[in-house]
Amino acid sequence: MSGVNEIRSTFLDFFAKNGHEPVASSPLVPRNDPTLMFTNAGMVQFKNVFTGLEKRPYVRAATSQKCVRAGGKHNDLDNVGYTARHHTFFEMLGNFSFGDYFKERAIELAWTLVTREFGLPKDRLLVTVYSEDDEAAAFWRKIAGLSDDRIIRISTSDNFWAMGDTGPCGPCSEIFFDHGEGIPGGPPGSPDEDGDRFIEIWNLVFMQYEQVSKTERITLPRPSIDTGMGLERIAAVLQGVHNNYDIDLFKALIRASVEATGVPAEGGQTASHRIIADHLRASSFLIADGVLPSNEGRGYVLRRIMRRAMRHAHLLGAADPLLHRLVPALVREMGQAYPELVRAESLITETLRLEETRFRRTLARGLGLLDEATAGLASGGRLDGETAFKLYDTYGFPLDLTQDALKARGIAVDTDGFATAMERQKAEARANWAGSGEAATETVWFAIRERVGATEFLGYETEAAEGVVTALVQDGKEVDTLPAGSTGAVILNQTPFYGESGGQVGDVGTITGPGFRLVVTDTQKKADGLFVHSVRVEEGSVAVGAAVELAVDHGRRTRIRANHSATHLLHEALRQVLGTHVAQKGSLVSPDRLRFDFSHPKPVLDEEAAEVERLANSIVLQDAPVSTRLMAVDDAIASGAMALFGEKYGDEVRVVSMGTAIEGEKAGRTYSVELCGGTHVGRTGEIGLVHIVNEGAVAAGVRRLEALTGDAARRYFADQEKLLKEIAGTLKVSVTDVADRVATLVEDRRKLERDLADARKKLAMGGGGGAADAVREIGGVRLLARVAEGVAPKDLKGLVDEGKKSLGSGVVVMVGVSEDGKAGVVVGVTDDLTSRFSAVDLVRHASEALGGKGGGGRPDMAQAGGPDGAKANDAIAAVEAALAAA
Repeated sequence: MSGVNEIRSTFLDFFAKNGHEPVASSPLVPRNDPTLMFTNAGMVQFKNVFTGLEKRPYVRAATSQKCVRAGGKHNDLDNVGYTARHHTFFEMLGNFSFGDYFKERAIELAWTLVTREFGLPKDRLLVTVYSEDDEAAAFWRKIAGLSDDRIIRISTSDNFWAMGDTGPCGPCSEIFFDHGEGIPGGPPGSPDEDGDRFIEIWNLVFMQYEQVSKTERITLPRPSIDTGMGLERIAAVLQGVHNNYDIDLFKALIRASVEATGVPAEGGQTASHRIIADHLRASSFLIADGVLPSNEGRGYVLRRIMRRAMRHAHLLGAADPLLHRLVPALVREMGQAYPELVRAESLITETLRLEETRFRRTLARGLGLLDEATAGLASGGRLDGETAFKLYDTYGFPLDLTQDALKARGIAVDTDGFATAMERQKAEARANWAGSGEAATETVWFAIRERVGATEFLGYETEAAEGVVTALVQDGKEVDTLPAGSTGAVILNQTPFYGESGGQVGDVGTITGPGFRLVVTDTQKKADGLFVHSVRVEEGSVAVGAAVELAVDHGRRTRIRANHSATHLLHEALRQVLGTHVAQKGSLVSPDRLRFDFSHPKPVLDEEAAEVERLANSIVLQDAPVSTRLMAVDDAIASGAMALFGEKYGDEVRVVSMGTAIEGEKAGRTYSVELCGGTHVGRTGEIGLVHIVNEGAVAAGVRRLEALTGDAARRYFADQEKLLKEIAGTLKVSVTDVADRVATLVEDRRKLERDLADARKKLAMGGGGGAADAVREIGGVRLLARVAEGVAPKDLKGLVDEGKKSLGSGVVVMVGVSEDGKAGVVVGVTDDLTSRFSAVDLVRHASEALGGKGGGGRPDMAQAGGPDGAKANDAIAAVEAALAAA
């Protein structure tokens, strides 16, 4: 029982047999402690349980927790590879009691595990206790049979743990293993305690008190237990080695590095292989937990870890990118215990390959420039800050890399000069921003962004987290508090809320804290990475610096994800059905629907829309995983990924892929590959259904699809079915016969309308319209004039033609009055009279009588209208007067 995987499972199995709940490791990005950059201890995920803010269905737990210490106050980065036990990533084995058992049982379990299960010899173990903790010392004597000289009392904070300045705290007891006289060093508490002979393998924290203030400490009513055992350290002990890098896990990773480079692990290259192995673990697990390399925050720490390993790959002489080729070895060793590694293997591989490819260009260029800049410097010299800043600002060579490269030559860097140059650049940027027209109104966001940095976005991995309020804005100005009933904007150090971009609307939800509750009504992105939460303060007041709990509206986000992924499926389906000229011209991804604008020169036919819908739903039915990779934007587009309209891309982009094409030219290949920074479903099946509800024109050459997914589509179909049943009931036929019955009714209606129009024409030509409705002679010209009630304007010309034929020679006037009281008038003049009378002139007289203006046509036939049908006879009289005056 010496392999790392076996040690881990033995630990968890032992505590499971002793009533503990095995709890999966929490992510490396803490969801419940915004003050931490990374999860750095096993108790982090239980912090709120210990403080009483959260209840779990168990009172005992055991974990193997992923931890990273490479940023902030817990930063072991520079020591990694050069010492026996420093790591950026490590596993912390731990058992926890939440107000259940306490010191005696904790000591009994620990001693049983290390001596019976792990089989460590008792005579090589000793313990420390806090100097005032007589109780713990007594239990060690009783349970382990240790003599007083092997129970070392420590009076410093090394053996007294505290969560913070206030909160739970208590004494510690540490178990040490003696590696033997051949290793220099003394026991804890001695002048030689910093040696490597006596190594701490397990720390038992007795959470006994609550620190109320700096001067007041009270006893907790339900004391708890929190322990931590470094898996790598205990593995070294159980495998009989003194150096953590000699355990089976690291030997496998270093062996993969040796095979890939052809450089042996012994001699002067030992540290490089160890750094690569350690940093490969840290980088891979951080990427699997949603951290991607960037120039700020967690992403910057990841980039530092990656680039440090990549520089050592360069020192080993690796001609091509190395780290991504070692990922399979890591997955083999740790994938079973941590399935997130398996799920994210492609993302890890692509991210490492991309970063190392770009870094190699930066490294080659930067080292060359650095050699030129320091050619005249000897050991003890100093590179000026301006040159170091130029390397950073112009050539992308980070300060820490410059320092690391010069360290071996004994050359320092003027960091004060570097900081001065950096501040000068920021001042110039501020001046440029303030003078940029409309952007000047957004200067408040630029100032905040410069002061507090970009907001860390956690929303790809979670919808709930904790954060710290870094700024508050109201009416365009920064404020210290937002009181109850007010509205404003909240800036946080990290957030799961998505800021509107790329067509996807911003998230809504809640922000809560002690005594206050805020409703987030919208989230926007400002000033290059600042997430601005628009809020309404429902209860209490919130102040800058407050620790808050963040919760995205889960149902709304779920619908948005489905609609966004459906947009990608529709985009590809449109290209397959209509042609590759289709390109996105705009979109809206909301919780209720999606809208997709695309280039296409003509309307989409019904059968084409049906085929687009069928293709999209075929990928939905595949229930295929949706994968995300990080790539260089040029590489992504060159590989076939489509860029989405309205999205701003940096050097690195997220590439979202989904489905496998089952027909056409892409058969057997990935169905959809697009550059996208939005949130998406985990599998296409989560979309449920895609249904196009509308298609129409937006602008010349641009069409728009509107569609529904999931429950919205289901409700749409339910409503349509209900309506269809209502129609069937009204028609007194079955649902299947509705179409035939409606077709029959439409044809019957058309026949009736034709018959009615014919009847009205006959009635109009047959007289009965009053005094004006007669054939008479005016100035030697025969006039046929009638008012036709209910005759459509389009039928008046036919009546005039018939009138002209019946007259032989003369003028015909037909005035039609519609149901809404408006009138149309048509005047016809037989050919023999057009030299004397123009139908256009006559119809204008009639139109004016009806309250209209103008009219038009030919000399033999003209048409006009007017709003006042009650003056139909006046229109006829106006024509008569015109004839009489001619």
